[in-house]
Amino acid sequence: MINIKHEHGTNILYTTAVGKLEQADYDRMLPEAHQIINDYGNIRWYFEMQDFSGWTAGSAWRDVKFDLQYADDFEKVAVVGQNEWMDWATQFMKPFATGEVKYFSLEDQAEAKQWIAA
Repeated sequence: MINIKHEHGTNILYTTAVGKLEQADYDRMLPEAHQIINDYGNIRWYFEMQDFSGWTAGSAWRDVKFDLQYADDFEKVAVVGQNEWMDWATQFMKPFATGEVKYFSLEDQAEAKQWIAA
């Protein structure tokens, strides 16, 4: 499941993923991200994972396709989570994005939100 909030008047998208992401989550999330990119030319994305257990096969593919298609449109990405593999995945993403990508622990949510907005 994913919770989505666009801070209107900005290019910031806040998402919180809980459990496993499915295609229906991407059906809701990607149009919002596309609209922000169309309106502002780029996006700042706060992506928080709570009790996150990954992606279904179809949603993982959609995630990769979106990331590659819009790699140049990410101004900043804050990945917020609680597991070491999430930090590793963030490091893996960096070469594919032209913007800044940074990992934060769940304890540092406030810092991550300040960073994404600055």
